[in-house]
Amino acid sequence: MSDTGIQGIDIKQILDILPHRYPFVMVDRILECEIGKYIVGLKNVTFNEPFFQGHFPGEPVMPGVLILEGMAQVGALLAYRSIPDTIGNRVVYFAGLDGVRFRKVVRPGDQVIFKVEIIRLKTRLSKMSAKAYVDDNLVAEAVLMASLV
Repeated sequence: MSDTGIQGIDIKQILDILPHRYPFVMVDRILECEIGKYIVGLKNVTFNEPFFQGHFPGEPVMPGVLILEGMAQVGALLAYRSIPDTIGNRVVYFAGLDGVRFRKVVRPGDQVIFKVEIIRLKTRLSKMSAKAYVDDNLVAEAVLMASLV
């Protein structure tokens, strides 16, 4: 790993960077990150998640929009780490989504691995390719656009 590589960012460090709080934190750990290039994060999906009460009773499925939110949060962590002076000074906001595809459902007990790569990183408008996997199976993908405001 290069000198720009980071491994093992835990939830405490994630909460020091992201403005999100329970119940809206959709990433538990960063497994790997190369600043300015890519990041790999993970979300442990448990039956205790509040959204499972209504989505869907008797057939719990993680809402696709929350999978996208997990991708976005992992991408935001990459943006913040790649442009460190933005931490605490700017918020990453969604600007758009392209090519969104949901391939498989995510259920309680699954561990979602988010892989996000930078296509273009600018404070005005950044673009990242994001994929979500469960057990090496692609469950969702999208191109994320965001702005640091």
